Amino acid sequence: MSHHVYKLLELTGSSSVSIEEAVSTAIAKAHETVRSIQWFTVTETRGHVVDGKVAHWQVSLKIGFTLE
Repeated sequence: MSHHVYKLLELTGSSSVSIEEAVSTAIAKAHETVRSIQWFTVTETRGHVVDGKVAHWQVSLKIGFTLE
């Protein structure tokens, strides 16, 4: 059985559409430069309100990846 070492990165994704899109945007951008992403954990969700409606989502998350 092999032993793995993992590292965590903290990111914040944003979207005017949804929380899910904010998470997906952050992970997709990280995937451009980080290999072996294995999981994520949402740590905070924030929003911006304009005229009584949600105008923008910001989602902070930690992503875990395997060190090579």
